[in-house]
Amino acid sequence: MTSPRIDTSKPHPARMYDYFLGGKDNYEVDQEAAEQFIKAAPEVRAAVRANRSFMQRAVRHVVQEGGIRQILDIGTGLPTEPNVHQIARAVAPGTRIAYVDNDPIVSAHARSLLDDDDANTSVVLGDLRDPRAVLDHPDVRKVIDLDRPVALMLVAILHFVTEAEDPDAILATLLDALPTGSYLILSHATVDLFEEGGRTDAVKIYNSATASMNPRKHARVLEFFRDWTLLEPGLVLVPDWRPTEPVDPGLPPIGFYGGVARKDG
Repeated sequence: MTSPRIDTSKPHPARMYDYFLGGKDNYEVDQEAAEQFIKAAPEVRAAVRANRSFMQRAVRHVVQEGGIRQILDIGTGLPTEPNVHQIARAVAPGTRIAYVDNDPIVSAHARSLLDDDDANTSVVLGDLRDPRAVLDHPDVRKVIDLDRPVALMLVAILHFVTEAEDPDAILATLLDALPTGSYLILSHATVDLFEEGGRTDAVKIYNSATASMNPRKHARVLEFFRDWTLLEPGLVLVPDWRPTEPVDPGLPPIGFYGGVARKDG
């Protein structure tokens, strides 16, 4: 599922996401696809910013309130400050992080941000669709102790897994490996906010990328949390998950659901 070669012949979701956020770590093929997406779904830039803000609030919560001291971030994407380790360590210095992504350019850029002597962080080339290989990777296990609670992050990544690739089995492998007291931070694209068939043209753009986009309805995304306990306010649109300031009423429709759940048994 992974390759050390940087493929610039097709758009990559991580590099397109970087472009949406205003980053520069992308190629012409990513920029062209992203611009097509923006034309079809002009709210996308506001949506990815809202999704990133959700991630920051969720990480801060599980570290500060949940006592988490190790994080497995799968589908980390290109680094955008503040990064997960910066957010976590501002609350609890020494928090251990394993970053995992299937794009070599993501791994290269992530490694460049880390100190050579940062023994508490690993950057791994791996793929969500092979969860056992991720869990068993020596660089993951170097910083993640699966006998202690872990925060698993699947932020804006699961919608790149098709139903044929069995996302339920992927989640089962990952969540069953984590002990009681662990957390799942998950966000997922949806078209529930739009009329029937809305954003179809935007979604189709990913058919030419390295992974297709598969937005899902609220009830389907809810199933990914399995029997874990969803924290209040549950699975909601990402701006509505424990906002630290009033939600801007002028925000365009934000097509991401987000939630945080805890393993209680």
